[in-house]
Amino acid sequence: MVGKWRQHLTLDLPEASPGCIWLHACSVGEVGSVVPLIRALQQRGYRLHLSVVTATGFAHARRLLGDGISISYLPWDFPGAMARLLCQLQPALFLLTETEFWPGLLSACRKNRVPVIGINTRISDASFPRYRASRFLWRRWLAPVSLFLAQSAQDAERLAAIGVSKERIQVVGNLKYAVTAPTVDAESLRLKLDASGRRPILLVASSHEGEEARILDMWSRWHDIRKDLLTVIVPRHPERFQAVSRLIRERGYAVACWSDEQPQPADFIVVDAMGVLGGLYAVADIVVVAGSLVDIGGHNPLEAAVCGRGVVTGPHVQNFREMMRDMQRANAAIVCHDQEDFEAAVSRLLSHPDELKQMHAEAALFIADKGQVLERMLQVLEPRLPRIDSRGEDHDEPA
Repeated sequence: MVGKWRQHLTLDLPEASPGCIWLHACSVGEVGSVVPLIRALQQRGYRLHLSVVTATGFAHARRLLGDGISISYLPWDFPGAMARLLCQLQPALFLLTETEFWPGLLSACRKNRVPVIGINTRISDASFPRYRASRFLWRRWLAPVSLFLAQSAQDAERLAAIGVSKERIQVVGNLKYAVTAPTVDAESLRLKLDASGRRPILLVASSHEGEEARILDMWSRWHDIRKDLLTVIVPRHPERFQAVSRLIRERGYAVACWSDEQPQPADFIVVDAMGVLGGLYAVADIVVVAGSLVDIGGHNPLEAAVCGRGVVTGPHVQNFREMMRDMQRANAAIVCHDQEDFEAAVSRLLSHPDELKQMHAEAALFIADKGQVLERMLQVLEPRLPRIDSRGEDHDEPA
């Protein structure tokens, strides 16, 4: 792990970048959500530095952003360590994602006169009681943050409840909605799955152990409705590719693999490759977002929505509860209460293509509306960003 512990202890420091914008995102989820903002700021000519906490977050940032941005691990939250990083980096502005509220870091920013803005701020159901109980501390610790850009009205209310003055809070939405559709050759992809180009495709996205068995338990009823049904399963973890194929075969169904050079016609295709799922949403007829039929908490439905696909899930969507609630309200998602409800929902969509088409249309409208969050955030940030002169150099003070 490149310099992880040395950077946590500030034995190694990133290169100086006077006047840069420093962003901090804890791990994979936060990194993914902030990437659209990073790219937008890069296009405007800003020099950026991104700090993370976890090794998976670092690897994800490097994979998404390449070498075009400076990335380091955040030091442990000791005032001296944070001061050393600030003195080395010399940022003009610090953007703090979600609830990465580190008192030592915020104190060091105040002492070094680095403006701080909270972006994509959210306070979860689980953490809110703890913040509220210690609000007399958070009122003081969060004082260096000049502005919070909250994900929702509820997050804004919770910030106010822990001592942040309302004039320092604006609701702009969730950056996770700032997604773009993948560039894919949909016709070729469709034909790779189904040479006829006519079979209805049921996509089971990011499945976990126990979910494939449940899908197989229900599949014969769906097959009775559409005899030409093709089910494409994308296991979440690559070490399960072979086990999922074996399970399907043991149930007596014909199965092919994505990696097969000359796949035979089959009832099921197991996608035994990474990085393929995003494109598959664009050719699926029915999308099941897995991790929801067993108690995993669900996965991000927006990759489907940005391809104009509504989704069906099981009951366990707590990792994306608010997002799924919004999609349900927009008639762009069906969250099922149990396995019987789930089986009936998929059966209904197979039997009523007009309802399915309408759900997909609503998903496209939903993401088009929510996807404006990046523009709203940039509009608020614009007057607070460092100025760039005609030579493309950042000034140390924000405008």
